[in-house]
Amino acid sequence: MRRSTQTQTSLSVATWEQSQCYYSARFLLTWAALLIPEQVAQLWPPLEVAQRTQTSKKLVNTVAGCADEALAGLVACNPHLQLLQGHRVALRSDLDSLKGRVALLSGGGSGHEPAHTGFIGKGMLTGVIAGAVFTSPAVGSILAAIRAVAQAGTAGTLLIVKNYTGDRLNFGLAREQARAEGIPVEMVVVGDDSAFTVLKKAGRRGLCGTVLIHKVAGALAEAGVGLEEITNRVSVVAKAMGTLGVSLSSCSVPGSRPTFELSPDEVELGLGIHGEAGVRRIKMASADEIVTLMLDHMTNSSNVSHVPVQSGSSVVLMVNNLGGLSFLELGIVADAAVRSLEGRGVKIARALVGTFMSALEMPGISLTLLLVDEPLLKLIDAETTASAWPNVAKVSVTGRKRSRAAPAEPLEVPDTTAAGASASQQVALVLERVCATLLGLEEHLNALDRAAGDGDCGTTHSRAARAIQGWLKEGPPPGSPAQLLSKLSLLLLEKMGGSSGALYGLFLTAAAQPLKAKTDLPAWSAAMEAGLEAMQKYGKAAPGDRTMLDSLWAAGQELQAWKSPGASLLHVLTKAVQSAEAAAEATKTMEAGAGRASYISSARLDQPDPGAVAAAAILRAILEALQGPGA
Repeated sequence: MRRSTQTQTSLSVATWEQSQCYYSARFLLTWAALLIPEQVAQLWPPLEVAQRTQTSKKLVNTVAGCADEALAGLVACNPHLQLLQGHRVALRSDLDSLKGRVALLSGGGSGHEPAHTGFIGKGMLTGVIAGAVFTSPAVGSILAAIRAVAQAGTAGTLLIVKNYTGDRLNFGLAREQARAEGIPVEMVVVGDDSAFTVLKKAGRRGLCGTVLIHKVAGALAEAGVGLEEITNRVSVVAKAMGTLGVSLSSCSVPGSRPTFELSPDEVELGLGIHGEAGVRRIKMASADEIVTLMLDHMTNSSNVSHVPVQSGSSVVLMVNNLGGLSFLELGIVADAAVRSLEGRGVKIARALVGTFMSALEMPGISLTLLLVDEPLLKLIDAETTASAWPNVAKVSVTGRKRSRAAPAEPLEVPDTTAAGASASQQVALVLERVCATLLGLEEHLNALDRAAGDGDCGTTHSRAARAIQGWLKEGPPPGSPAQLLSKLSLLLLEKMGGSSGALYGLFLTAAAQPLKAKTDLPAWSAAMEAGLEAMQKYGKAAPGDRTMLDSLWAAGQELQAWKSPGASLLHVLTKAVQSAEAAAEATKTMEAGAGRASYISSARLDQPDPGAVAAAAILRAILEALQGPGA
């Protein structure tokens, strides 16, 4: 009976969502639900059920108080800011120092952090008026902020407003009321959206380019320029830039559902900063392809909202995180944007990469291009104390030398004797066997690693195998054991990555030292000892800690037999491999004492350690290669 009830509820929600009035009513009901949830739940049960089951998690105290508390937190942690009592307004704490200068006020809905509060400071904004999440601030608060800066003796106020209906109306009304009180106030409406190919009646939306207007206006105000001139100059600058966004998924207002849905293979192009959908959806592609598409769209002259960037143009580039993109992805996008622009002959005078104007947790980016000349660039470079403005070097990105030659490796004299050539051939066979083994174990090792780590142990070892295979194609490996281990150490340190790469690199570097003087079996036993000692010293693992060391340590104990006169290479190595495999299997019952697995409950660790399994497999591959084709 209970299951039947759940099915009926799901069907009623689905029917409701398919009705024609759903989308028009959803916006109003969502906000009403934040203010009067019980009443809305009684009036519209389907919406209440849908919200309850699909609301995104947020780290807030209450939905109604989240904007106030967020602003209070920023002000509490920044001694250069103060709240205006009774209003959701943040102001510079040194207002009295602005006497005789133009004040700059901006703002809008919360949820765009660090905009706009992060851009309050000397050389940028005087204050910010914040609304609820994605909601224009109240006229009364805007007017209160204007009055506050006027009372400090400022020479007029410039309102910098993003082009959204609510912001235009509320800031505009506050401006008219302030002017009626005799306060000189001007307003600049910023519309930098390059998404729409045909101009809409509402005009271009205000996006991340607004932050550049904050910077230019702030530099002019700091220099003592008058209100009218600042207004005129930033109005010109605002027409010379464009912004375009793309997102992998939507965001969600606290207490509400995601604002739109995307299939796994889609991205949203040309979206705004309030969770609204974009101009079109495109198939998921590489970062290079998406960035190229964005820049093509932004600079296409047939697009009425394009930026007139062409070969020879000088621009400021902003790569803005819309809130939920990883720093890794942000760097990849920045690299793609720089390469694409420079490939078009565009000079990138400055590049700003970070989070400047977000849309809550939206995993996406926006690109902003501002055409600049030297006078404008000086305003961008002017000093500011705003906490969210990056410390950008006053150096052109294009034309700067971005790399330097690596130090030359010490020259090694190759062994050209017949014995050396034979040893090199045998080394190549052994390494090929090891590489093939690791590549074949990739998925198995990843599966083992997912239980205790980040699931990439097999990928890391396969990366090492492919690096060794590539190295072997460049020429025969050295036949000298010391040179061989040293070369492999450098290769793995550079190409393998992760803690495994570092540990193998340490092991091989240390193991190479005893082999410089001798290469007999006792020397190989000493090499194993040296490698294990280095791993323990720097890796802080010990036998029994459930790591790769367990397999290598067990093998090392058996290889002590090589120090005895008349010891057999293959007989001792066979026993060492068997011990290593047994030790690897035994790690499934061990409690992890080192590595990522040490942070996992031992009750969840019921598989062998992947590093130990990989180490034992390497030793097995070496043995089989030395035994010959029939092994």
